[in-house]
Amino acid sequence: MDGGPRERAAGASGGRTLDPCGSRGKRVASSPTPVPDRRAPGRGGPGLSPRPVRAPGSTLGRVSASPTVPASPSPVRSAVAALVVLAIDAGLLAIGLGGVRALADSRAVALLAVWGVAGVTLSVLRPVRSQDVIERRPDGARMAALAILPLATPMVAALGGRLGAWPLPGPHVLAWAGPAIVAAGLALRIAAMAQLGSRFSPQLALQREHALERRGLYGAVRHPGYAGAIVASLGAALTFGSALALPLVALFAVLMVSRIRDEEALLAERFGEAWRDYARATGALLPRPGAR
Repeated sequence: MDGGPRERAAGASGGRTLDPCGSRGKRVASSPTPVPDRRAPGRGGPGLSPRPVRAPGSTLGRVSASPTVPASPSPVRSAVAALVVLAIDAGLLAIGLGGVRALADSRAVALLAVWGVAGVTLSVLRPVRSQDVIERRPDGARMAALAILPLATPMVAALGGRLGAWPLPGPHVLAWAGPAIVAAGLALRIAAMAQLGSRFSPQLALQREHALERRGLYGAVRHPGYAGAIVASLGAALTFGSALALPLVALFAVLMVSRIRDEEALLAERFGEAWRDYARATGALLPRPGAR
C-alpha cells in the first residue's frame, strides 16, 4: 500500500508516494539552471523550478503548502509499531479463519511470517526520515481505501477458504505460492521505498527541489512501489484457495491506477517535456517492451 499500514508503522510517514520523483534523484533538466517559472502544465521545456507553480485553472484540485515533515521515530518505536500492525493483521486473519487457534494453519503462519519480516525490515531501514513538502494535493478518501483494502483482503480470502466459496484450482499449490507472491510484492515495494528514501510520500505532493528519479527500478517502470503493493495484495487473495477476495484486489488496482493518473498529471505539470520523455520510455506498472 504505497501507503499501507506496514509502511506507516515502520516510520514511512504513510507509505505511498509520488513514486518517480525526489529531491536527490537524477535530474533530467536540459540545463543546470532552474527555470524560474512555468505558467501552464507541460510548457516551458523540461527545466526544474525551485518552487512548484500551480497552473491557472488546474483541475487537479487545491494545492496547499506544508512544512517539513519531522524525522521518523527511532528503530525501536518503529519496530513496536510494526508489531502492533502485525497483531492487527493476525486478528483480522483469525476472524476470517474462524478463531485464534486457526492461526496455526500453515498458510496463516506463512503470511504472518512474511508480513513480520517486511515490517521489521522497514523499521530497520526507516527509508523516510524527513520530508520537505511544499505543495500537497488532497487525496484523503482514496488513501484511506488504499490502506484498508490490503488489510481486508487476507481476512476475506481466509473466510472464502473456510466456507469453500469460489474455490480456485490447485489449492495446495496456492497455499505456498500465495505467500511467495506476497513476499515478492513486498520486497519490490520495500526496494522502491529504499531507493527513494525521504522522497517517498503518502500523499500527492511535491518536495522542494524535486527531480525525476530514473535510476534502478525506476528506469524500467515509473511506479515499482505501486506494482509491488498490487502483487502483494494478489498473493494474499490467492493463499487460501478462494477467489472471494479477488474483487477487493481488482478494486485496489483500480484505485491505484486512478492515483497514478492524478500523480502523473501533477508530474507532467511540474516537469513538462522531461516527464513525457520519461513516460514514453517506461511503463507505469510493467516494463514497456522495446523501450530504451
